[in-house]
Amino acid sequence: MGNDVQDQQAALTQGEPLPLASSTQLAPTPHFLNSLLSGGLAGAVAKTSVAPLDRTKIIFQGKPQASCVEAYRLIYRTYLKDGFLSLWRGNSATMVRVIPYAAIQFGAHEKYKMLLGGYYGFQGKEALPLFPRFLAGAMAGSTAVTVTYPLDMVRARMAVTPKEMYGNIVHVFRRISREEGLKTLYRGFTPTILGVVPYAGLSFFTYETLKIRHAERSGRPQPYAYERLAFGACAGVLGQTASYPLDVVRRRMQTAGVTGHTYGTIVGTMREIVAEEGVVRGLFKGLSMNWVKGPIAVGISFTTFDLTQILLRKLHQMGYTSR
Repeated sequence: MGNDVQDQQAALTQGEPLPLASSTQLAPTPHFLNSLLSGGLAGAVAKTSVAPLDRTKIIFQGKPQASCVEAYRLIYRTYLKDGFLSLWRGNSATMVRVIPYAAIQFGAHEKYKMLLGGYYGFQGKEALPLFPRFLAGAMAGSTAVTVTYPLDMVRARMAVTPKEMYGNIVHVFRRISREEGLKTLYRGFTPTILGVVPYAGLSFFTYETLKIRHAERSGRPQPYAYERLAFGACAGVLGQTASYPLDVVRRRMQTAGVTGHTYGTIVGTMREIVAEEGVVRGLFKGLSMNWVKGPIAVGISFTTFDLTQILLRKLHQMGYTSR
């Protein structure tokens, strides 16, 4: 027993994954709780890192007549007029949504993987076939969106309106409920769900698949941090490109109450956007900006989640072996 403990402590010191152990050696890791905590932190770190670009993208998507150059000029003008911290205006509302969203998404993803026949041992092995791997991500994203959608609606409104119009999150909820009705809090929900299936499905699928292929070819069960960032960036590009037109539709429907448009249905919104701006300039407006912020955000998110999971697991194991 003493030698086993010494071997485990040496592995932790060297940053190596622990081998699977019997119940007499290690207590079971509180995996779902770790997933929730790691997911919440991952979402907060990732979104905060790209908050200025994210806010600009929302404004950019909501305006029919705008160019990509104007979007980046907006960041600079906002900085000159209101200061550096103003670029993170609305980030508190983002955190209120993103932390539970990411926690639910990552936690649900781990659960769905197990329900679909996968396993996730101490060495991070993933055994799901290709389609269930995609399905687990799509289901996790759909679950998180359903629970937290009203908070996303509030964030979009705060991003496109003057500060004087909406003071804080509670004020936004009250004003929308009073003036536009509670159903408004779920305006744009359908395109969001339709968009999150390819987005979350492809993102998780790509990231998990790249990790599996990396382990098979390199012989290392865990990639380095910079490799995780690269895998997450690839996942972000694929997922966000596939779902981007529905993301534009969602933003237009969410901000219709303050932009003067009367977007109603998904098809009607798409038709109006295409008629006014064309397919590429309309439905893919701001995609180039997403290719900048998306890979960064998704890469940081996946990497933060994985590294936090590993850290929490090691702390749990060290706490047990020190007894």
